[in-house]
Amino acid sequence: MGTIAVSKHRDARTPKTGKDARKTDWVEATLSEYDGVRFLHLDSIWVQGAMRLKRPEKLELEYVQRMMAWMLWRDAREMTQGTAVQLGLGAGALTRFCRKVLKMKTTAVEINPTVISANRHWFHLPDDDDRLRVLNEDAGSWVADAANWGTAQVLNIDLYDHEAAAPVLDDEAFYADCRRVLADGGLMTVNLFGRSASFTRSAARIAKVFGSDQVWHLTPTREGNTIVVAARGIEVPSREVLEQRADHIESRHELPARKWLKLVRPLPMNVIQQIHAAAAADEAP
Repeated sequence: MGTIAVSKHRDARTPKTGKDARKTDWVEATLSEYDGVRFLHLDSIWVQGAMRLKRPEKLELEYVQRMMAWMLWRDAREMTQGTAVQLGLGAGALTRFCRKVLKMKTTAVEINPTVISANRHWFHLPDDDDRLRVLNEDAGSWVADAANWGTAQVLNIDLYDHEAAAPVLDDEAFYADCRRVLADGGLMTVNLFGRSASFTRSAARIAKVFGSDQVWHLTPTREGNTIVVAARGIEVPSREVLEQRADHIESRHELPARKWLKLVRPLPMNVIQQIHAAAAADEAP
């Protein structure tokens, strides 16, 4: 068995530029290590992200791997084109992977400055350059800014506070702005998790914005993470094409894409019924 070491991350150089950073006492990033893996927490037992020390570019957590399932819906020839955006930095796993492995232009939006500082110091997150921007901003405000609309081909959303009870941003208006951030043919993945979270409620909100024929989900992980995939106006590939893409993803990026393909589901009927009920209520006099 490995040993566990826990420490709080404080840094005098923590960014103080955002208006939120000036007003808020942020929950501090907490680090732990076990069996060759470094974990990020927000001063609680809940894991916000992880990195294998000997392979920092590897996606260590299963749910984080599944947040890359958007790759199944994207032509391999276009895989690295455009910009990937992460709302919620966590331990920087998706940001590092999109920038260094996929070589995409990558933007991460993180409201907590101590998380950004911990990533720079302890999770191999490089300084900003021509392929990387890390913004100390509120994700809701960022997606609502029309200057960011139509700029992303990929949008990964993993927004949780230190209690990890439910997504911090999860209403219809937020998802409508997320859809606006996507370029035509863009793809979004969302992590749904927490004791107060409701897959049915969140999936219905996403489907009302994106259309039920443009939303799918993967069956939950053992830990209870359900990944929702939503697209802006894509044509669903044939099964044969999806299988070819899964083979390519596995061979090139060492991600379990064949397993993802077996786990992908359309929206369940109770979600469809909730969407129809909400539409009927909106039309009622």
